[in-house]
Amino acid sequence: MIVSLILWLAVGALAGYLANVLMGRGTGNILHNCILGIIGGFVGGFLGSLIGITATNVIGSILIAIVGAFVVVWVYNKFIAK
Repeated sequence: MIVSLILWLAVGALAGYLANVLMGRGTGNILHNCILGIIGGFVGGFLGSLIGITATNVIGSILIAIVGAFVVVWVYNKFIAK
């Protein structure tokens, strides 16, 4: 249980970092990337379940979290960040 929580947080942090880098926003603040990536993991999982896509391994989880992090980072940059 604790190991899966730590793994889930690490996947979210990695997704936030990769989303910021791939969107051309630079590496930014590590804590900020982690928070957006974790939220992105939720969003990615929700969006994936809507269209019937589920992750079966860590690579799939990272890909789904990155897609969710893209959405969250885009919304954050569009409506919240100045």
